[in-house]
Amino acid sequence: ERFEGLLPPVVAAPAFAIRKPAVAIFTLDDYVLAGIMTSEQAIALRQAVSSRKNILVAGGTSTGKTTLTNALLAEVAKTSDRIVLIEDTRELQCKAPNLVALRTRDGVVSLSDLVRSSLRLRPDRIPIGEVRGAEALDLLKAWGTGHPGGIGTIHAGSALGALRRLEQLIQEAVVTVPRALIAETVNVIAVLAGRGADRRLSELAHVAGLGTSGDY
Repeated sequence: ERFEGLLPPVVAAPAFAIRKPAVAIFTLDDYVLAGIMTSEQAIALRQAVSSRKNILVAGGTSTGKTTLTNALLAEVAKTSDRIVLIEDTRELQCKAPNLVALRTRDGVVSLSDLVRSSLRLRPDRIPIGEVRGAEALDLLKAWGTGHPGGIGTIHAGSALGALRRLEQLIQEAVVTVPRALIAETVNVIAVLAGRGADRRLSELAHVAGLGTSGDY
């Protein structure tokens, strides 16, 4: 569970939110049956996982990014790959037989530290719970240098917005954004929209690289 609470004076009265992890893992077939994605989208995502594409799951708050990531990890678990999973809050669920789960600790070890450490653990794939800071650059370097097949989540409302958000996060580490690295490393972006019964996979994009003008 995740708990966030606030007390006066920052709020007029005590306020809190509790987010409980899913009891069951939804599969891609469940998404199709629920009408959240089409069968063609599910097939494309399965192919992306099996062909070791790097996938970003994008969306706003409570759009189901973690749930979809768990569905993709269920596909990853069918392989014999060694998985090194990185997150700051325990949310992702992966039943891969060869799994190492790493978690941050405030003031002790950061996501960037864990991304760098993961490279010494002989990973085949490096999924990450959420890309939210300067670790984005370390992650892209890891995905792009012999560890394809990664999965990560990011807050964005569109595929292009996800790439722009990556640029913003990378600028926390370097001044010049390596757009070519982003375009070469991120292969597929799945964008979720809506909440509850209105939730859907609104966009499934393939990143083809940079155009002649330097745009995605």
